[in-house]
Amino acid sequence: MTAPLERKTRIRAIPEALVYETLDGKPFYYKGYKDVLSKKKTLDEIMGCSTLQAELVSYIMKAIFRNAFFDNYRIYCNEIGNHIDHRNNLSNDIAIFEKSVMTPDKINTKYADVPAKVVIEIDIKADISDPEDSGYVYRKTQKLLDFGTEKVIWIFTLYGKVLIAEQGQDWITRSWNKDVELMNGHCFNIEKHLREEGIIQ
Repeated sequence: MTAPLERKTRIRAIPEALVYETLDGKPFYYKGYKDVLSKKKTLDEIMGCSTLQAELVSYIMKAIFRNAFFDNYRIYCNEIGNHIDHRNNLSNDIAIFEKSVMTPDKINTKYADVPAKVVIEIDIKADISDPEDSGYVYRKTQKLLDFGTEKVIWIFTLYGKVLIAEQGQDWITRSWNKDVELMNGHCFNIEKHLREEGIIQ
């Protein structure tokens, strides 16, 4: 009698292009990466942001640039990379760097290796379907604070909530109809903006 054939499991290497960021040595892939691997979607389809996310990035960037106070800062968006150490390469939607920290010699073809003063994240773009990754937002936020970032702001469009985490203070979650301070009294209000633009009623 012939023994049953053993099934061989092929482990397919996940392309580097699908890695969104690395946290504590673990790669986090773009949300939807499995659809790319199964050829249901292309890489471009999962890397883009929604129109609501794009609107919020645009609104916050305008709120920053209309204040002359920010002339002493470098304001970056477009998923700027932040190299904390060899086990941590993070992506940020919007990052505000002091020019005294992000000096001209630090601007090159590599990830930033100095902390932003303020980081703003809009939704979660990493795949966190693994139950072990349920604390992703808190781990990433704490990693940025430990690196030297003074404030991390997360905006969650699905729930209309904002998480504000600052050095040495309790983290706060509030509805997005409240003013959120960027720094030094300069604020933005998401719900107010969306209502003024007719995006929500």
